Amino acid sequence: MPFVKIWIHLVWSTKNREPFLTKEIRQKVFMPIRENANEKGIYIDFINGHIDHVHCLISLGVSQNIATIMQLIKGESSFWINKNNLCAGKFEWQEEYFAVSVSESMVDKVRDYIKNQERHHQFKTYAEEQEDFRRIYGFEKLG
Repeated sequence: MPFVKIWIHLVWSTKNREPFLTKEIRQKVFMPIRENANEKGIYIDFINGHIDHVHCLISLGVSQNIATIMQLIKGESSFWINKNNLCAGKFEWQEEYFAVSVSESMVDKVRDYIKNQERHHQFKTYAEEQEDFRRIYGFEKLG
């Protein structure tokens, strides 16, 4: 039996960065995301976000890949949001996302960063955060 622990920090946004994810809606949405992920064997260590995006710390399983995990999480959660009529019109997630590996020594720091999204975004927009991610992790600007 393989022993695998690969931490991944995932970040994705609402379609067109619509400010849909109020604190109340985030509280409603994150529970089904956790439940659906658990049913699929996806281990979510921590999830939080802000008005227009979500951060998630996961431990990647031995037979899992990031693209499939993102498809499951985003697909099932947008279906759940629409089924429960949590927004006017059709809710969608943006297609793009960030995924970066996290060393074991940095897990607590990333967890704290995710936990403190409300405070963090008092000083920085999601667009600024995206630019930081692109610069820090060497992603080329899309489009």
